[in-house]
Amino acid sequence: MSEQGKPKAAKSPIAKRRKARSLAVQALYSWHMAGQSVTEIEAQFRTDNDFSDVDGAYFHELLTGVARLKSDIDECFEPFLDRAMAEVDPVELAVLRLSTYELRNRVDVPYKVVINEGIELAKVYGATDGHKFVNGILDRLAPRLRSAELRGAKR
Repeated sequence: MSEQGKPKAAKSPIAKRRKARSLAVQALYSWHMAGQSVTEIEAQFRTDNDFSDVDGAYFHELLTGVARLKSDIDECFEPFLDRAMAEVDPVELAVLRLSTYELRNRVDVPYKVVINEGIELAKVYGATDGHKFVNGILDRLAPRLRSAELRGAKR
């Protein structure tokens, strides 16, 4: 209930997905840094966070999908890096992995949405200019992974 006694409006599916991405980036960062299993990380995040306004299924898919396909995902964006993979900030790496997963595996999400969400996540969690780095990588990666969608957008 809100302060005025009115029921609190349910979050839209878009807002729930945005929250799922946010938590997934944090979970991927934890997975990268702590070396725990994805199952342990997911259980911890579900215990420590309120999932009532989160698309829990999308969170699960992003976290487990990135972990399962990590090598393939890294190979997609590694050619566009201006530094060694080991030198990429762990937060930016988590954002790049999540965004690359979405570009590769969630063609139902428009590429512009994936890029925008990645930039916003990097602004919130990354270093000062981390969003510029993420934007540059995703802008070059999108035509490779979503060529048909980009061709259709130019018509």
